[in-house]
Amino acid sequence: MKRSIFGANARRNASHCARSLFAIVLACLLVAGPLSPAFAQSPAQNPPSNPAPATTSTNIAPVSSLGVGSHNYNRGARGFPNILKPYESRHIDAPVLTNSPRIDQLIHDGKLEISLQDAVELALENSLDIAVQRYYPWISDAGLLNAQAGSSGFATPGVQVPASSALINPFVFFNQNFDPLITSSASVGEFTVPINNPFTSGAGTGSSTGVASVISHSTQFSNQYSQTFQTGTNLTVNWNNNRGSANIINFFNPDVTSSLSISVSQPLLNGFGKQLWTRNIRIANNNRQIADWAFAQQAITTITNTITAYWELVYARENVKVNQQAVTVAQKLYEDNKKQLEIGSLAPLDVTRSESEVATDTQNLIFAQTAQLQDEQSLKNFISKDPLAPNLINVEIIPTDLPKQPAVIEAASFEDAIKEAFAKRPELQEEIYNLKNAEIDVRATKNALLPSLTANAFYQSNGLAGNSPIPGTTTNIISTGVPIVDANGNPISVVVGGVSTPIFESAAVTPSTGIAHHGFGTAQNQIFHNDFPEYAGQLTLTLPLRNRAAQAEHVRALLSQRQMETQMQQLRNAALLDVRNQYIALTQDRAQVAAAVKARELQQQTFDAEQKKYQLGASTVYVVIQTQRDLITTQGAELRALANLEEAKANYERALGRTLEVNHVTIADGKNGEVERDTLIPGTLHGKVVGVDDIFKNLPDSGRR
Repeated sequence: MKRSIFGANARRNASHCARSLFAIVLACLLVAGPLSPAFAQSPAQNPPSNPAPATTSTNIAPVSSLGVGSHNYNRGARGFPNILKPYESRHIDAPVLTNSPRIDQLIHDGKLEISLQDAVELALENSLDIAVQRYYPWISDAGLLNAQAGSSGFATPGVQVPASSALINPFVFFNQNFDPLITSSASVGEFTVPINNPFTSGAGTGSSTGVASVISHSTQFSNQYSQTFQTGTNLTVNWNNNRGSANIINFFNPDVTSSLSISVSQPLLNGFGKQLWTRNIRIANNNRQIADWAFAQQAITTITNTITAYWELVYARENVKVNQQAVTVAQKLYEDNKKQLEIGSLAPLDVTRSESEVATDTQNLIFAQTAQLQDEQSLKNFISKDPLAPNLINVEIIPTDLPKQPAVIEAASFEDAIKEAFAKRPELQEEIYNLKNAEIDVRATKNALLPSLTANAFYQSNGLAGNSPIPGTTTNIISTGVPIVDANGNPISVVVGGVSTPIFESAAVTPSTGIAHHGFGTAQNQIFHNDFPEYAGQLTLTLPLRNRAAQAEHVRALLSQRQMETQMQQLRNAALLDVRNQYIALTQDRAQVAAAVKARELQQQTFDAEQKKYQLGASTVYVVIQTQRDLITTQGAELRALANLEEAKANYERALGRTLEVNHVTIADGKNGEVERDTLIPGTLHGKVVGVDDIFKNLPDSGRR
């Protein structure tokens, strides 16, 4: 029995010690300022006037605009081990607006000789359109970070639902932030309050003005922790401490009052469920995918435009050669006709006609040369950031590839082509994610129609301690100074030594033997031992009688969803029409190439035959030159048809969404700087647009869902 009692006492003492130790540790963790003013038995200590500056690190990894650095903006800076890191600005490099070094490597003797693949690579490295579009996925990353904090994402091109507009639990005013928030405050005050009550003990009889006053000192230190979780649950923890003293008689003087309170609130109707509170996070994730597809769309557009500009320049240069040959032939005919006119074997009108032909062909040559300069400048704009750079402005671009009839690239059937286009075209994938966002918004606004019913639970533990006198064991009888009176109110007196002496009431007084010092530690011990608890529960129901704002938001969300569904069909129809038109244009251009090749071959045979006839004396120089001119014309027509076919091929690949894979375009690894040999789009990750998995592989008919 003795062992059991002894063990129970030991366990009780150990429990008390553990609770006290826990209270001390918690106090040390929460207190961010000087604690000494909160102690009743200790004088206040002033903090150092010049605290040592905190050591911060400013070596933040720079973000390269060429995709060779880390670009992860959807995660905030960690607060460990540097607690000041979340409050620092993040460094982002200025945009690079100079041409890539590859251009200098390809320039030789004032000429830029490039193949079609070189042109595509230069365009991807230097296109300002891509440079601008590259920022939108990063902005979407920042929007996702903002949504994860409890707010909403940021809108980028292609995004139709930047955030949900649902009025989730609008009648509950608490911190709707998923990031924890700690608020600390400290205050010191001295107050002198005049009183008009003579029974206020310890205030004295007043100053020279006759007005008594209560003089009090107060030191307060409070901490609050608040956070809203993704379930809609709001948690608030308050730890408040107050040290006060006054010139009146209190049970404790000075005294320390402390309290630790926990408040929890949870929506039960409007705003109930994790799906609602994470709606903007899911929308921001979808918008990040939209930014990726918009980036892919810009890359496709840039490549297609570059290919078109390249073949236009190829044709323009060859067309200049054709027109130069035409001028040479016309000049030769004009010279021969003048000689025949001099010997009288030709009429003057024929000479005039040949001279007019020279003027016409010369004019056509000037037009062709002008078109070449224009097409050259257009291609410069696509493959450089600064076409006016000193090393590029006067450089002549010489394409090294000539157009040829490409292999058949058409799908096996029109249905297969449409299926591929529906799976690969970026604008259709963007609309799929917009529809997902619209569905999220519709569900959120539907929930927002419900009344607001909120459950609240409250708990608080209080503590009170301070300095108080220690009573002695003896009692002294003293006079209160209040006289004893008779029935008429006259003081009763007795004669002592012949002198009339009033009789006063007596009182028993126990003198104090010292002061009991109890302060902050005692108050905290009371808190964590739950000596003075408070419990409360509450249900709050808010009924908006007409609820027009929520109805309007829900109707708008439904209408927007139906509008997007209609737009989706509109985009599918436009894609179908685009594929059909590009397929027809490709088929037509193939036929034109075949006809042009056949015409050039026949004209070549005609020219060869006319030359043989001339050698045998059966033809004239005029006929031979005219036949040669026709051959030059058919050669130009064949070149035009081949260029048109190459451009039609590029547009057909664009219509099907296969431009990137056909041109061997992958994405630079912006995470570790590793570069593949294939064409690279800077500012993206792992061979794909950031955040999109297997863009061009294994996609169903309706796209990735």
